[in-house]
Amino acid sequence: MAQIDLEAFRERVRAMAFDRGTPEQIALWREDIADARANLVIEDMTPTNDDDAMFAVMLDEGVPPSLMASIILGLYEPGISPPAA
Repeated sequence: MAQIDLEAFRERVRAMAFDRGTPEQIALWREDIADARANLVIEDMTPTNDDDAMFAVMLDEGVPPSLMASIILGLYEPGISPPAA
């Protein structure tokens, strides 16, 4: 994954309209993402620090896991440049 400016990414996510998770939901999502990350490490597909930081931003902003992939894909749509570092 290309390096992105996390603060610009946070601003973009913050400006998006979606139903944000409750603190209880976010706590569960953090556990689920930690489990998924552990599985990736076992499969020798360790996420980078930038990947971890990007997911942390999304969790901080209450993004439901069901939207995370589409937000990431939106960074790389033709004609849209990811925020540069």
